[in-house]
Amino acid sequence: FTPDSWLFFGKETAGLPLEFRERFRDRCIRLPMVSPARSLNLSNSVAVLTYEALRQQEFPGLMRCGEMAK
Repeated sequence: FTPDSWLFFGKETAGLPLEFRERFRDRCIRLPMVSPARSLNLSNSVAVLTYEALRQQEFPGLMRCGEMAK
């Protein structure tokens, strides 16, 4: 992820449109799932990818915030 990355999420019931996925195939990220699970809740998917994007950017602006900030 880069500072100017955009995260797009589809509907829980349908995901992102096929046209979108085909157009940006080389930039799409798939969260792996075990076969018995139908899908991840959308809010959980957003949380996972947002955390990973921020982690890769070393949490810009977040390290000095909150009760545990040093």
